[in-house]
Order: sequence, then structure tokens, then C-alpha cells
Amino acid sequence: MKRQAGFTLVEIAIVLVIIGLLLGGVLKGQELIESAKVKNIAQDMRSISVAVLTYQDKYRALPGDDTKAGGATGRWGAEACSVTGAGNGVIDGDPFAAKDSSTESFCAWEHLRRAGLLTGEVTDGNPKHTDLGIFGLTSSPISSAKTRLRGVLYICANNVRGRRVIPLDALMDDGDPATGSMVATKELTAADSGFTLAPVSSGTVVDGDSYIVCMGF
Repeated sequence: MKRQAGFTLVEIAIVLVIIGLLLGGVLKGQELIESAKVKNIAQDMRSISVAVLTYQDKYRALPGDDTKAGGATGRWGAEACSVTGAGNGVIDGDPFAAKDSSTESFCAWEHLRRAGLLTGEVTDGNPKHTDLGIFGLTSSPISSAKTRLRGVLYICANNVRGRRVIPLDALMDDGDPATGSMVATKELTAADSGFTLAPVSSGTVVDGDSYIVCMGF
């Protein structure tokens, strides 16, 4: 009788080791990708805060709130933004208002680009981040979070995946998205308005949900 050929225990062990190495490589690769995305958002937030403070130091005004910028007779002339800043030391407006050239929050991006402090076309509006959301600048963040945030200006990012919220907070602050100079709240829906949602605690963050993360500076 002809004996049926099969795998030896050594061959099976080798295959299992190879499969384990491949799985380990895939998981490590995913971990590196996640870490890179968190670091990219953090670096963008730092760069924006530096750009805002540099603008303030150079022009003695905040971008968007600058009384000498805005409209055809503004600081640079023929600006797309129609608003002339109030000059009261705050950046007013919804930080995520899409292409609204009449708000200080939106016009701040044009002013920063015209000043050569951010890359991109001057009319591009809010910069995007790696989670396919956008950044916003404001002095009026989520109302229930404002008492917990340190600072008078806030950089916010929407559409941040839940699995990146705590690593981002740990990198930039204290690791708790409900306290410190950075807080997070569930993403706004059509039924929500005015940034009234409460900050989330680390134990309630859901990996697949979307969040708004704000950092005071």
C-alpha cells in the first residue's frame, strides 16, 4: 500500500513560526501607523499655535481679529475675507464654519497664510489633518469645557477617531481628555449646537466614534 505524504512536525512548526512573524509584522505596522497619525495631529497643533503667536508678536493683533486686515483695503489689500476684526483680543466665530468669509475664526487662516506663517492657498480655509477632519481656531470652545481648559485661545480638531484621543492627550497634556490644557468631546451632530457637549473621560472614549479635541494655549 502506497503511504500518503504529509507534513512533519518540524515543517508545521516552521510554518506556524512564519505565520506568527507575519502577523506580528502586520500588527506592529498598524501600531506605527496609528502612532504616526497621532504625532502628525500633535505637530500640526503645535505649528498652528506657534503661527498664531508669531502673528500676534509681529502685528500686535490676532489673526482674524486684526483691525487692519479684511476686505479690499486691508493689510494686504484685496482680501477674500470681508470681515474686519474687532480688535478685542479674541477670535470669534464657529471654528468649523465652512468657507464663511464673514467670521474671524475662518478669516484667521487667510491672515496666517498671507503673513507667510502657514502653507497653502490663502483661500483654502481650515487646514485638514490626518483623520480627514479639519482644524479650527477660536476663543469660544465647547462651553462646558472652557472652565477646564487653560489658555485664552483654542485650537480644535474635529473628526478625530476615538482610538487616537487618549494617545493624543497623553502626548500633548495629562492623558485625561476631561482635564488640563486639552479636552475632548463627542463630535457634534445636527441636533447639537454651540459646543455645549460635556468633555468625555478616558473611560468613556469609544475607539470608532468621532470626537472634537481642543487645546488651549
